[in-house]
Amino acid sequence: MSSPGKSLDLPFDPIERAGELWAQAYGPASAMRAATSVMRVQQILLTRYDRLLRPFGLTFARYEALVLLRFSRTGALPLKVVGSRLMVHPTSVTNTVDRLEAAGLVVRRPNPRDGRGVLARITPSGRKVADRATGALMAVDFCLDCLNERQRASLTAALRDVRVAAGDFSAPGRVSGQRD
Repeated sequence: MSSPGKSLDLPFDPIERAGELWAQAYGPASAMRAATSVMRVQQILLTRYDRLLRPFGLTFARYEALVLLRFSRTGALPLKVVGSRLMVHPTSVTNTVDRLEAAGLVVRRPNPRDGRGVLARITPSGRKVADRATGALMAVDFCLDCLNERQRASLTAALRDVRVAAGDFSAPGRVSGQRD
């Protein structure tokens, strides 16, 4: 993988070893291995993304918010929508928008549809930073260059099934929680 995070350089796979111990103590370990692998890869990727995005004054959380605004039809969204789309607590959205606003990448505006609500609007500078940061991530295939296209598609499909089962979104022809 590109832009390695802090390497543990262990002489063994700790998740595989934990799986062996798990199987001895509790039984089948495939679900534990998969869940632990997902969480470990998330940590690795977030560390790498934050390092790649630091020159742009961004963390991955701020980058996600900028891109969400960049892709919105009007370049602005209510803070409540930003939070729900990014699946973060309202306090985290406020903090993220505060930092983006302080950097001149986002401005807050009253929501014309809701007198009490606030919109976060991406600025022209925010669009430029989002585009440049995206270029940096794409240059290293989002640090997934160790996987070929088939592997990426397979991984995405498997994780999509988990998301559908959790009710993240409704998939056509599937009932939430339905298993094949």
